[in-house]
Amino acid sequence: MAKKFYVVWQGRKTGIFNDWATCKQQIEKFSGAQYKSFPTLDEAQEAFSGSSSSNSTAKSASGTTASGTKKRSNANGVKTYTAKEIDAMDINTKIYTDGGCEPNPGKAGSGIAVYRDEKIDELWYGLFNSYGTNNTAELNALHYAMRIADHESKQGKSIAIFCDSKYSIQCITQWAAGWQKKGWKKPSGEIKNLELIKQMFALYSAIKSKVQILHVNGHVGVEGNELADRMSIIAIDKKEEGFKLYNEDKSKPIDLKALLSLRNG
Repeated sequence: MAKKFYVVWQGRKTGIFNDWATCKQQIEKFSGAQYKSFPTLDEAQEAFSGSSSSNSTAKSASGTTASGTKKRSNANGVKTYTAKEIDAMDINTKIYTDGGCEPNPGKAGSGIAVYRDEKIDELWYGLFNSYGTNNTAELNALHYAMRIADHESKQGKSIAIFCDSKYSIQCITQWAAGWQKKGWKKPSGEIKNLELIKQMFALYSAIKSKVQILHVNGHVGVEGNELADRMSIIAIDKKEEGFKLYNEDKSKPIDLKALLSLRNG
């Protein structure tokens, strides 16, 4: 049987998956899930980045079709940055974040990869929750990255945070301001993760002129994102409730090949 690559635009985790079983975990019983299979990785990456032809269609979990990825990508107001665009950015510190949850809700953990002057410098993992959610894990990772960014900015460095959760980015950079003006309420119901979002928005308000928070697609081969993903899984496997530096001995190089060969989230 020919190998297929599965793109998930809306699901528990979005990204490109190389087997149906993993794809199914992201979309099964997920309201509004949208996904599609592709025969090659190049086609999957093109579709996920939003550059596929306008007449392409994605399957929904109910078996109906949804509009092409380009329209869907633009509708939410969050630009997705490619690895090439990120590499071209003249920024001192680049921080990648990711959160994982197995299943969702279930065992959750967060991970961070910090690059300084284009070289991987720190890997962090932790914030384990025995009954968390993917969204909370993503927010936790972004929150910790913002704290690192705050420290870096006080040293005069330029910083960008790259997160693969559009939900997390929009919560902090778009929606929270409106929720705050309305007394932290929204007409459609409960604001989930409210206390965490309040803390994050206060910090974001203080650093937003010095720190960019940008979206990157997950599972498309962006090294920093992949490393943050592996850290989130290590956090789950080790049940680390704090937030721990993975490479504590800075005299030893990080074995990137070994880390990237680990299972992903």
